[in-house]
Amino acid sequence: MQSDNVSNTPKKPEENPQYPKVDTPDNANENQENVALDTRPRYLREAIYQGELHAAPYALTVTSPKIEPVDKRLLKANAHESMQHQAEQQISMLRKQAELLIKQAKAIEDRLEVSHNIYKADLNFEPVINGIYHLYQKEDGTQVLSMVGPHEWGNKIPYQSWLHTVRLLADKTWEILA
Repeated sequence: MQSDNVSNTPKKPEENPQYPKVDTPDNANENQENVALDTRPRYLREAIYQGELHAAPYALTVTSPKIEPVDKRLLKANAHESMQHQAEQQISMLRKQAELLIKQAKAIEDRLEVSHNIYKADLNFEPVINGIYHLYQKEDGTQVLSMVGPHEWGNKIPYQSWLHTVRLLADKTWEILA
């Protein structure tokens, strides 16, 4: 025996609130009436989620997974700490790069200064690129570039002092070797 109140027949899709109602010629007028009766502002009508249940941004049924509120203070604190750490790392890396660039610029300036001094010195030959030469100072203060090293003169060096051993680079500047 079946009770009059209980029905074993499944509900039609349009009667099930879980499924959206499909417009058919039979219910088109009914939908227009419902829209006309909805007096909420448009932004509120559009704010209601109407997509698939599994993709909803919030719980739609009792069996939906629990959505925990986010502690905004903790979220902001973590983001701030991470941002600060990343910025400090990048600044530190840029400082190291800047120090290296300054060091390289100083080396080029030193090389340029030595090159100017060598080109002011007495040159009795044409230097060859990658050739190793020796810079000496005479007793009168003038400088001389020589192919003969200080250890090759024997006991008596004809100059007052040995200044540098240098190499001519391809850009015509001089690198100090010793």
